[in-house]
Amino acid sequence: MTDPSASLADEQNQLLRAYASELVRINQQINLISAATEDEIWKRHVRHCLTLTQRDFPDGSVVVDWGSGGGLPALPLAIACPHITVHAVDSVRKKMQAVRMMARQLEVENLHTHHARAEAWEGGPVHYSVSRATAPLVDLWRWHLRVATPWPNVPDSAWAPGLLTLKGGHLAEEIAELKAAFPDVVSTSHPLWPSLGGTYFEEKVLIHVTASA
Repeated sequence: MTDPSASLADEQNQLLRAYASELVRINQQINLISAATEDEIWKRHVRHCLTLTQRDFPDGSVVVDWGSGGGLPALPLAIACPHITVHAVDSVRKKMQAVRMMARQLEVENLHTHHARAEAWEGGPVHYSVSRATAPLVDLWRWHLRVATPWPNVPDSAWAPGLLTLKGGHLAEEIAELKAAFPDVVSTSHPLWPSLGGTYFEEKVLIHVTASA
């Protein structure tokens, strides 16, 4: 896996930099990210989220970000993939208001914000769910199944429809719980250290969960 920002157009990288700056500014008023990570916002937050784009999302597909917080990964994903629709869902109203404001300022038109609890959101159907350190795998998969719809004829270069979640640490127990509740799911772990480097990402992974064929 290569640097996830390397293949983006200059305009997209400029928008991502502008988003990072706004995120730091607004974080002084609303707790969107850990203040201790502001100095490394590009690597720890933006590039981290861009690892979701190591494979394609089909044109016209719909993605929901559960527990989006400050728009991570929803806003970087929407900027990097203008050909898809992204829904950011979070139960904290002020966070969604901040994300909506940033999206308008940056003119990111394919992002939609929703103040709602994940288990009650009614904005589906969707083809993909994404998240970043939001909830256990079994909960994320339940939320996905409730609003998911199939996508026919997915190109070989694209992710298979399902859940894509950024996680860290020891995940054996979470994966076992997921398999116990949903025996037919397939989960694949993609280490992030090869592309992002540094000790911070040594245990960070992207987990892809799909229904068995």
